[in-house]
Amino acid sequence: MVSGPGAARNRVVILGAGGRDFHNFNTVYRDDPAVEVLAFGAAQIPGIAGRGYPPSLAGARYPQGIPILDEADLLDFCRVNPVDEVVFAYSDVSHMDVMRTASRFLAVGCSFTFLGPRATMLDARKPVVAVTAVRTGCGKSPVSRYVAGLLREAGLSVGVLRHPMPYGDLARQDVQRFAVPEDLDAADCTIEEREEYQPYVDAGHVIYAGVDYARILAAAEAEADVILWDGGNNDFPFIRPDLLIVLADALRPGHETGFHPGETLLGMADHVLIMKVRDAAAPDVEAIEAAARAANPSAGLLRGDLAVTLDDPAAVKGRSVLVVEDGPTITHGGRPTGAGFVAANAAGASSVIDPRPFIGEALAETFANYPHIGPVLPAVGYYPEQLAALEQAIAQVPADVVVLATPARLEGLIKITKPVVRADYAFAEASGPGLAGVVAAFAERLGNTVAGGGA
Repeated sequence: MVSGPGAARNRVVILGAGGRDFHNFNTVYRDDPAVEVLAFGAAQIPGIAGRGYPPSLAGARYPQGIPILDEADLLDFCRVNPVDEVVFAYSDVSHMDVMRTASRFLAVGCSFTFLGPRATMLDARKPVVAVTAVRTGCGKSPVSRYVAGLLREAGLSVGVLRHPMPYGDLARQDVQRFAVPEDLDAADCTIEEREEYQPYVDAGHVIYAGVDYARILAAAEAEADVILWDGGNNDFPFIRPDLLIVLADALRPGHETGFHPGETLLGMADHVLIMKVRDAAAPDVEAIEAAARAANPSAGLLRGDLAVTLDDPAAVKGRSVLVVEDGPTITHGGRPTGAGFVAANAAGASSVIDPRPFIGEALAETFANYPHIGPVLPAVGYYPEQLAALEQAIAQVPADVVVLATPARLEGLIKITKPVVRADYAFAEASGPGLAGVVAAFAERLGNTVAGGGA
């Protein structure tokens, strides 16, 4: 590319889902005079297309901001506009689907690109532990919270950085800090955001998120001894980790090498933690361990479980139940059911009622987009219409009890007139010293690096 005034620019479109796409722009393209980003493409998350990446975040080179278009419209956009390069920047997509996407854009003349860890990871001034996974729904959030608790027990203050979920006003969400429940309300957090942020806040941790991760990292470093990256989907971290823990799902053997960029993480991991081993067949666990050794011979191998509990199991026994599951695990995570379904059946529910006959148009779209969903209701509420539809569906399903397996405090967001039983899930070691031993050794290695840090 020729540089200097009047030189031709590389015209780029970034395919994303309101997270990795913005980070790639901020770290690689925003200040590069040789590149002009024409548009972002939106996928996976409903309702985020049609917005714009605001000038306050896009920078001086983009005084009008940058449009965010539905990915379905981008092929036509690339045919009409002189797009040189399409950058793929979202996660939890099968390798086959990635290449099908690539083929469509290659067919209209565009180059197709991935930006890797070296180009996009930020360097921190504080030690960094990152928890990621090869797929959505492996148990990454409870593992991250477990690690945060272990670090605090070691006398370290923890700044939790969550993979972005900027579904609202992007200019308002450039840097977000959540320390008390009122912070979630003030930020108008969606259900998915609350599912991730609320448990940290309830446990007394401070969690950061937003859009501009250089500024977010700086805010966390100002008040924490250690940074904990709680990843989203199966994306690799935005911050360069000193310890990288990657989860695999024993109930989905083969997925560890079948999805982008989960297989990348398998090769990057310091330790691969195979989850849900109690309910898995031994050959499946062994197959995942073999795949991990083949991809990354130096990685440690760990095993763990999710302990699921109901706050009132007697209220479920012998009753008909509507199960409301964690949204992302059930939608693009590909799981037909989740922890709530398991807990309801274990507690002796007489039946789990399929919500499909009772849902409105806003939720029907979710079930149509994810036909693998089982007889459960995913907790989706990205915009008010979905939230209202969720409330209506819960009211209309003829169940005796509602089992809520979303970490979000859904009862505070919508009206639920039926009795509610909460399902909670936490990480459980499958063998010692396990993950606790890994984190303890990491904390010990820090030594005087974080001397003076308090809980």
